[in-house]
Amino acid sequence: MSNNNIVIREIQPEDDQQIAKVIREVLIEFGVPKVGTAYEDKALDCMTKTYDTPKSKYFVIDHNGKIIGGAGISQLDNYEGNVCELQKMYFLPEARGTGLGAKMMAVCLEQAKQFGFEHCYLETLPYMKAATKLYARVGFQALDKPMGNTGHYSCNVWMIKKL
Repeated sequence: MSNNNIVIREIQPEDDQQIAKVIREVLIEFGVPKVGTAYEDKALDCMTKTYDTPKSKYFVIDHNGKIIGGAGISQLDNYEGNVCELQKMYFLPEARGTGLGAKMMAVCLEQAKQFGFEHCYLETLPYMKAATKLYARVGFQALDKPMGNTGHYSCNVWMIKKL
């Protein structure tokens, strides 16, 4: 896949259906439980609206009009600190191993800094090994318990990074 037709940009309403499909496809591919994970989030079907709040933004990877991945930043739910959460970062197989994950992380973390967040938190699953390696490479550190309350009780790997 050539990178010259790939753009990381802010989500638009016409992307909502495609990104919901991407996220659910990836979750099914990895055998993620459909309960207690992003799979059942109603927000997946209206991502533009979900991220249309202060200090919140979702980005998609657009390859010639086809959405092949995405990730977002938002205030960590049910938490009283200046901490954002890296949310719903999922890529179709064709977007993996291409450097797009690192680029997307850079875009999201830069946005988080611009919003004035001090830390970025994330939750993932132990078998999302490539993702977990990427998070560690950009400076995320493992936590021994979750922060806030995201409702994703099936996700049992928690990480944080100082911005």
